Amino acid sequence: MSEHLYLLTICLPLGTILLVFGMRYLAIIRQAKAKTDQDEAYRALAESTRAGLAEMQARLEGIEKILKDVE
Repeated sequence: MSEHLYLLTICLPLGTILLVFGMRYLAIIRQAKAKTDQDEAYRALAESTRAGLAEMQARLEGIEKILKDVE
C-alpha cells in the first residue's frame, strides 16, 4: 500500500467526523442567535404596542372629559 493512499484513508474519515461536529455546533450557535433576535423583536413589538395603548388611553380620557363638559 502506498504511503499517500494510507494517509488518505486515515485523514478522510477523521476529517469527515470533524466536519460533522463542526457543522453541528455551527447550527447550534445559529439557532441560539436566531432565538435571541426573535426575543428582541418580540420585546420591540410589545413596547410599541404599549406605547400605542397609552396614546389611545390618553385620547379616550380627553374625549370623556369633553363629553362630561358637554353634559
